[in-house]
Parts: sequence; C-alpha cells; structure tokens
Amino acid sequence: MFLILFTLLFVMLACAFWFTKTTKEMPKTWYEWKTEFRYQYIGMTSLMDDFKYRSVDRIELYKQPNRIAVITGGNRGIGLRIVEKLLACDMTVVVGVRNPKAAQEAIEKIVDLKTTGGKLFCEELDVGSLKSVRAFAQKIKSKYEKIDILINNAGIMFAPYKITEDGYESHFVVNFLGHFLLQHLLLPLLKAAGTEEKRARIVNVSSCAHLVGRINYKDINGEKYYSPGDAYSQSKLSQILGTRYLQKVLDDENAHVQVLAVHPGVVDTDLFEHSATTAVPWFNKLLFKTPEQGSRTPVYAAISPRIEGQGGLYLSNCRKGAVHPHVLKADKCERFFKFACDLLKIEQFGSGK
Repeated sequence: MFLILFTLLFVMLACAFWFTKTTKEMPKTWYEWKTEFRYQYIGMTSLMDDFKYRSVDRIELYKQPNRIAVITGGNRGIGLRIVEKLLACDMTVVVGVRNPKAAQEAIEKIVDLKTTGGKLFCEELDVGSLKSVRAFAQKIKSKYEKIDILINNAGIMFAPYKITEDGYESHFVVNFLGHFLLQHLLLPLLKAAGTEEKRARIVNVSSCAHLVGRINYKDINGEKYYSPGDAYSQSKLSQILGTRYLQKVLDDENAHVQVLAVHPGVVDTDLFEHSATTAVPWFNKLLFKTPEQGSRTPVYAAISPRIEGQGGLYLSNCRKGAVHPHVLKADKCERFFKFACDLLKIEQFGSGK
C-alpha cells in the first residue's frame, strides 16, 4: 500500500514538474535543473500567497478626471485590464503599444468610450527599441506638460534567445532597459505633476521571479550561456533594483514622485506561451489569477491613497512582498543603477535628455 501511494505521489509530482517548466524542453544540465526547481518553488509559494491573501487583493477606484496616465503594453492581458480601471477613474490614458489600431479595438471591446469620463489615446511604442522609446517620449512631451502616472507594464517571458537592434538581450531591454530609458525621459513631466499632498507615481510591473534572479555584469546579454528562466529573472531583479535606487535619487532631490514595483500574481495570460503550461491550458485557468485580478495590484500601486509617500516598495496582492536580499543593500542597488546609466550613456538621470 505504501509503495502504491509513494508511486502515485511521485507520478503526480513528475507530471506537475513536466507541465509547469519554464520551457517546453527538458533541462539539459544540472544548472538548468536547479533553475527549474527554483522556479517551481517560487511559483508554488506565489500561488499559495495569491490564495492566502485574495481577500486583501482589492482596489477601490475613484474619479480623478484631471490626471494623466501613461502605460506601456495596454492592449492585452493585465495591461488591458489596467487601462480599463484607469479609464473608470475618468483619467486621460495614453497607451504605448506596437500596434495602436489593434490596441484601440481591443480596449473598445471592454470599455464604452462614449460613456466613460476617461479619454484614451493609443501611440506607437516598441519598448524593445531604444529609438522607438525616444520617439514615444518625445511625442508625450510635445502633447503634455505633465503626467501623473507612468506604468511600465509591457514585457516578455521565457522567450528564445534574441539580440535586439540595440545590441541587448530581448528580456533585458524589453522588461527593463527600455522602461528605464522611458523613466529618464519622462521624469521631468512626472516631477511637474507631483505635489507634497499627491505625488506622481511610477509603477514597474515586475514578478516574484526576481527572487531567483542574479545580475550577470560580465555577460548581461547571456552570450556565453543563455537560459530563458535566467534572462527573465535577471530582467525582473533589474526592475526592482532600479526602483529602489531611483526612489533614493528622488528623495535626495525632494521630488514629489514615488516609484513602486509590483508582482501582479501568477496570472493566466499569453506571457506563458513559451512555457510548458500551454500543454494543459485548463491548469492555468484553474489555478492562476485572471487578468482582471492581476491588474489590481498595479492599479493599487498607481492610485491608492494608503501608500501615499511610501516610495520604493515592492507590492504583491496589494501588500508589501518579500524581496531579493540584494534589494535591501544600498550598494547593490547603486551599483546596478549606475551600470544601467552607463549602458545608456545617461550622465544625469531624469534630465529628460
């Protein structure tokens, strides 16, 4: 009897591992096996947290007709539901996407733009292209004197190896570096919007995967060795290190802008297209959050009065979440922030130039 139960448990665990891998292929080296096991553990604990704290994972929407919000990647998944909530607050929402027409159509399917008090504008943006980021930022600056909220939401996950036109690994530039440049370019408009009573906010949509991340300064593009899981977790750790140090920079300047990073939860979106979970789509729908649920923490970070003046936080399920040990070390955050500035040849971050 014991042998039967043990065999059944082993088969169940093996199936769970097989269908939740970061890639569709099996690990080939011991290092890849360790990476998979670490992701399995982080994913399991995050799912448990999503279930445990579902009662506090809530956001109260309220009317803010004079505020302007900019979001990247708001045409599907979590981003689409974030845009829906911002429009429900009667904000002016600028969505930066690769296909503005398709984004407009997707948003109009869930929001009646004729009855909402919010205003929607879709502009072309490819966060994986630094040239496109600069063009998008220039368009925003030509149209608006201030912006109240910047949500860096666009991202990729577990994608095959690719070097972009700017010479960077795709996860690193799409998830982090492109948004880092966008923050630099739009920071003057955020500073113009913020007041002591109501600060402007930057929200970086990150992931619990940052907990298993490491910054490979000597091979940031993974040219010597590439693993989709490593590339993704490195990009997410990059976001949170950047968030933490940027808040220090802003506080030193007495700027009325707060920066936050969030884990939206384990959410059923097409970000998982490169993972093994696509083999059993019912698994995602059964255990993962819906995109609407995943949009709550990012919107909470963007508008909740409860965290006014509490910049530098990492939020999960609308509460403080556990962070990578390096995030708590000022020297680690500063080193990475300066490293990113050097890559982009930024001499004074936030100058907008």
